Amino acid sequence: MTKLLGGQIGLDDFIFVHRKGRPKEIEIRKTEDALGLTITDNGAGYAFIKRIKEGSVIDSIKHIQVGDHIEKINSENLVGKRHFEVAKMLKEIPRDSTFTIRLVEPLKDGFINVGPKGDSRKGKKANYGTGKETLRFRANGEAQIEQASDEQQVAIDKINNLLESFMGINDSELATLIWEQAQGKTNSMDFAEAIDNSELEEFGFTDDFIIELWGVITDARSGRLK
Repeated sequence: MTKLLGGQIGLDDFIFVHRKGRPKEIEIRKTEDALGLTITDNGAGYAFIKRIKEGSVIDSIKHIQVGDHIEKINSENLVGKRHFEVAKMLKEIPRDSTFTIRLVEPLKDGFINVGPKGDSRKGKKANYGTGKETLRFRANGEAQIEQASDEQQVAIDKINNLLESFMGINDSELATLIWEQAQGKTNSMDFAEAIDNSELEEFGFTDDFIIELWGVITDARSGRLK
């Protein structure tokens, strides 16, 4: 179960039991800095589309669906990469350029999706995962439900907005990881050092962006964010 779910899952999120279905290659022109994707992974080297923002570049392409496994970007195989590595690659694609993405959709039978019912192509694509509770698996295999505070939830939402402007990708897991790096830190220098000593270092966040993140975190701590 731990291998299936990876490290964390929101209680109101969905679960995909992904049995490989039809592969599909789609050519996309990046007309906006933000593609409108939220990406997650299963902790075993497979990245998936978790959410698609309404009205975004990806939302306009009917063949791309929540639950699709992102297998390749252009000729680069993404199997084995974490979701934030895939997000970084998509962010680095220049605006107005064209790239090819290879996706593998899950088989459309059996226990595929646990979540709100409805056809994501009738009006709106599904946008699951609004709960504050998080199920975390510890190293000994035990699971524990953690309740996000209002302060944390507001901060993560704001950090996510900054990530979307910086990376063109909406990623709540990445935003949560950034929030966690700030725990116990009292100044932006220690926060920046924590970022540099974590897996976030490879994103190459600029000093100005770190200051913006720190501003959101301190505002959330003081209750200035609503």
